Amino acid sequence: MNAFPPALLEGYREFRKQKFAYESERYRKLAEHGQTPETLMIACCDSRAAPEIIFNTVPGEIFVVRNVANLVPPHTPDGQYHGTSAALEFAIQGLKVKHIVVLGHGRCGGIQAALNPAAVPLSPGDFIGKWMELLAPAAEAITANRWATDAERQTALEHISIRHSIANLRTFPCVSILEGKGRLTLHGAWFDISSGELSVMDPETGDFVRQASEPA
Repeated sequence: MNAFPPALLEGYREFRKQKFAYESERYRKLAEHGQTPETLMIACCDSRAAPEIIFNTVPGEIFVVRNVANLVPPHTPDGQYHGTSAALEFAIQGLKVKHIVVLGHGRCGGIQAALNPAAVPLSPGDFIGKWMELLAPAAEAITANRWATDAERQTALEHISIRHSIANLRTFPCVSILEGKGRLTLHGAWFDISSGELSVMDPETGDFVRQASEPA
């Protein structure tokens, strides 16, 4: 029989002894009354950029959707499988979240794939390549700038991917209607893995502004 990863079992035991023991009452209430998060977080599945850790949240505080490069596809009710769209629908219509945050991060592998579409696919299905075609026009424009360095192109597309996802969010009627009524707010943020710093997108200019790590 295949053994369950020992490191995960050890982590579970530590969770039971420490975090669960401390938060047992919260877990009990969540189990009895359900979840009521105010924020939907759309983040990358990169193991280095976990939203719950970055924002130091407690159980039940944020509803998290993670996929390659924190992308939101446009509203396409075509009968196909849309995991991100389904989670978005549930968070807005079912949980009545008040905020949606698109969280990108530095050194994103999905963004790197978008900038190098000619690279050999990881599998015959090339699922990553097809998924990253959502950013193809922006990636082509950035790649065409011969004066930019590879690092500059990478960061630029990471920022653009966040703005792109926010624009696609607004193609969903449930998002645009609630945002128009002031009952839903969209946000963008970018996390620098190497420094641990967070930048938040200015809703007016689209620029990313680094946040202070200590209260003003």
